[in-house]
Amino acid sequence: MSDFGVVLESGTVRFERLLPGPVERVWSYLTDSEKRGQWLASGPFELRVGGRTEMLFKHSQITDEAPPDAYRDMHQNGWRSTGTITRYEPQRLIAFTWGGGDEAESEVAFELAPKDGKVLLVVTHRKLGSKAEMTSVSGGWHVHLGLLEDLLTGSPRRGFWSRLQGLEAEYAARYADLPEPGARA
Repeated sequence: MSDFGVVLESGTVRFERLLPGPVERVWSYLTDSEKRGQWLASGPFELRVGGRTEMLFKHSQITDEAPPDAYRDMHQNGWRSTGTITRYEPQRLIAFTWGGGDEAESEVAFELAPKDGKVLLVVTHRKLGSKAEMTSVSGGWHVHLGLLEDLLTGSPRRGFWSRLQGLEAEYAARYADLPEPGARA
């Protein structure tokens, strides 16, 4: 299993991670604000279809590394994303709209399944509007999922900012020959 995300179709990226279980433990790191805040973003989720999601991405809470200048404000003050839960199957699946800032609304799904005594986490991010957004989202998911894996395995935390720029460059190269999402062939 590769750590790199893959493009499923135009505007859609998917990541897989095999994590130590049980499923209930991994689920709690997706849905509990305090636990999610240790690797992604804190904030309340109304755990039902139609429920509201709110996430505050404040990277100073997940890394001690100094951010690049372009991310300094987000690092210290945070960036808020709100959405609506579109699918909800406890301990198995949660999907929600993802919005905020100038970006069009996209959708993220977290799916869990037992596999080989561990838990397979599949993250699918759909409706990404450009290759630049796909690149940014892919680098971000790659780094954040690494932090989740470190938490669940008890490993020392990987770098965040020190890894992000290189990963975004790698994803830009991987996506270079793809057409822009929504472009006609």
